[in-house]
Amino acid sequence: MTNALIEELKWRGLIYQQTDEVAIEELLNKESVKIYCGADPTADSLHIGHLLPYLTLRRFQEAGHRPIVLVGGGTGMIGDPSGKSEERVLQTEAQVEQNVRGIQKQMEMLFDFNMENGPILVNNRDWLGQISLIEFLRDFGKHVGVNYMLGKDSIQSRLEHGISYTEFTYTILQAIDFGHLNRELGCKIQIGGSDQWGNITSGIELMRRMYGTDDVYGLTIPLVTKADGKKFGKSESGAVWLDRDKTSPYEFYQFWINTSDEDVIKFLKYFTFLSKEDIAALEASVQSEPHLRKAQKALAENVTAFIHGEEALAEAQRISQALFSGDLTALSTQEIKAGFKDVPQVTLSASTTNIVEALVETKISSSKRQAREDIQNGAIYINGKRQKDLQYMLSDEDKYDNTFTIIRRGKKKYFMVNYQ
Repeated sequence: MTNALIEELKWRGLIYQQTDEVAIEELLNKESVKIYCGADPTADSLHIGHLLPYLTLRRFQEAGHRPIVLVGGGTGMIGDPSGKSEERVLQTEAQVEQNVRGIQKQMEMLFDFNMENGPILVNNRDWLGQISLIEFLRDFGKHVGVNYMLGKDSIQSRLEHGISYTEFTYTILQAIDFGHLNRELGCKIQIGGSDQWGNITSGIELMRRMYGTDDVYGLTIPLVTKADGKKFGKSESGAVWLDRDKTSPYEFYQFWINTSDEDVIKFLKYFTFLSKEDIAALEASVQSEPHLRKAQKALAENVTAFIHGEEALAEAQRISQALFSGDLTALSTQEIKAGFKDVPQVTLSASTTNIVEALVETKISSSKRQAREDIQNGAIYINGKRQKDLQYMLSDEDKYDNTFTIIRRGKKKYFMVNYQ
């Protein structure tokens, strides 16, 4: 008997590999299952490259199953070689602990902790930290063949350039995690990105050898790719973080709204909880009226609201509309800073107040003659207001927070003018 959740995951393109498709469907049909997904605290925030496995785990929660969310305070001290071409730089214990706290807090964005089947939040340092070296080698290492580990893609891909014994043992530590969660919490399924297949199957094999357990399973989610071949999750300014202090809601919103027509329907299936019918309508819109960008707007609105909330979404939309129209009067100083974070930064002497001289000193205009032409042609805007007076003098009233002014030349060339 097919399982409705598995069918939906297939429709959304969210299943890459399963250890036993038939058994997984039978298990999900039979009972409410505990399912786990983990992440190592390599930073104090997740970025959108981490999202897909957790959103998939959220779909399991909404279907009545119970998530176990693991933050790897123990494995994070070692470093996962999966998907890496060289050794990770080890973090200090204090840094790992700080990162653990940051990521644990972000899980409240991704899961509903108020549901009866709310997530169980765990840190694998609580049990890995209790294992002595002798116990590790005798109780666990004895059951893991070197040839078996050498067959794992995450190990093989590193052999040519070298892999330390520290990273070589990582897959055993993650296997211990699955066994611990199975025995202590009754966890029967682990999910993760496709790069985690070797670690997941190692856990299943270790449980089979150590405990004779045969009713545990693994499922992986495909790597997110973009139609143009560029890496998903990167903007011009770097990674797109869930932490609003690292990536503002406006920047977050802009990342999604700039999705290409070729990718937008796939991303709607991956990253939103919109229905088949809603996504089908948006797909039709991409085909018949792509200029309206309804699908991109739906994607940006849904993901931003899910991660940051409706108020942050409204803020992002307000900034976007103000920048599109050029009218900045409705924005607060903080919103201005968020909206213009990546525009060219120029510096102006505090003693320079005449508009013509200011344009030349900041190189917004190439010469005094060009500056005068720009002003007279109505191409210069001070904080969103057109300025055509050649004698205009910049004053404190033109400064946001008494520190900067936004000057626009033409339709889209914005500059943040800072004062010396």
